[in-house]
Amino acid sequence: MTNKKSKRQRKASKAKKSNIANPNTEKATQPNKTSGTASASHKQTPSWFAIALWPVVFISQLIVAALISWHLLAQFDFAYSAAYDSIDIEKHIKTFGPRNRYRPEFETTTPEDHHRLFAEIGDAIQNHGEGLADISYQTSKGQTYTLLRSPEVIHLQDVANLVDVFYSVGYVCIGLLLLGCALAYVKQLSFPGAKHISIGIVAFVATVAGILFGVGPRKVFYWLHVQIFPPEHEWFFYYQDSLMTTLMKAPDLFGFIGAVMGFVLMLVWIAEIILLRLLLKKAQQA
Repeated sequence: MTNKKSKRQRKASKAKKSNIANPNTEKATQPNKTSGTASASHKQTPSWFAIALWPVVFISQLIVAALISWHLLAQFDFAYSAAYDSIDIEKHIKTFGPRNRYRPEFETTTPEDHHRLFAEIGDAIQNHGEGLADISYQTSKGQTYTLLRSPEVIHLQDVANLVDVFYSVGYVCIGLLLLGCALAYVKQLSFPGAKHISIGIVAFVATVAGILFGVGPRKVFYWLHVQIFPPEHEWFFYYQDSLMTTLMKAPDLFGFIGAVMGFVLMLVWIAEIILLRLLLKKAQQA
């Protein structure tokens, strides 16, 4: 018994000496509380500054994307060439040209004339409405007539004024977007996750589509005209009274342009988001 006890005592003494010789053994087995604290502090909840900033950035992005999309489409005459065949504008002109009560023989004009006339309307709208009253066409007999009557010129001038306002708002949003990006870069704010952005984009598209198809594209189109344009200015024109609406096969052309612009807008908006995400990621790595 004495020998067994002495052996146990010697083993306990050796173990105690081993612990004294390696004091970090116990610490190594303990969890790294400092590391956990640092990790938790890295995942802080967004500040009120970030919560207020991101909606301004994303709304500005959307308006800037709309401005870029509009300007890009204007360089290609708002895809009139593509719409011309898709919605059969030539046949429409052949049908309603002879029925016009104010301008004769528009049906004798060529597809090249139609493209030129629409391009001139688009250029005038982009240039504050200048030259609208001078747009003209020539019949097969060589006679020249102005395309637009006075009410049509007034309406298109209202459209040109609206476009001017749109550009002004777009320039302000460009400034807000650049300022927001600069603040996010300096503050090294984390960009919202792809999941949240995707949900936002899908929700936006679903809301717009729901309104359009729930109420009806034509009703939405007419409602916007009532809300935007002066009540004393005529904006609804029958084909028999307006070569403008005949040339455009309104409102079918506007639906086509709206669909194309919506597609381009989404591409530009997503590209802006990707660029901003890369910018902020680079700032955090610096």
